[in-house]
Amino acid sequence: MNILGRLGGALLGGSFAVFGYGAVRDPAALAKLAGPALEEIRKVVPLPKDDELLVRVNGAVQTGAGAALAIGLFPRTSALALAGSLIPTTYAGHPFWTIEDPAQRKAQRTQFLKNAAMLGGLLVVAGAGRKGAASGTGISAG
Repeated sequence: MNILGRLGGALLGGSFAVFGYGAVRDPAALAKLAGPALEEIRKVVPLPKDDELLVRVNGAVQTGAGAALAIGLFPRTSALALAGSLIPTTYAGHPFWTIEDPAQRKAQRTQFLKNAAMLGGLLVVAGAGRKGAASGTGISAG
């Protein structure tokens, strides 16, 4: 694995591991923030009513898959797990389209777009083929 692949995996995966661990340890504030979005999702997906449990489960996925990606273990699988986790996290955590205050709306839009960029990076890793891929990163060298 080349140095850029190692660094990229460590930065991308490590960020998820840290944020996920925080959600597992202290889910209350995130559960409150996610509550309205979870209610919307429950209209089409049968989720448990315990918002803190859902935040903890999502955090555990991010912690485990983030750590795996950070060390180059199953990078494509880890990236897919993180991508699947990031979509509801972004929808629930950064609904800038619902915010009236211009400054808060701009801040939440920035966070939404940051998550979209992270999702893009995860999709690059998940979609990279094995042939010609940088060892352990899933990212094509060409």
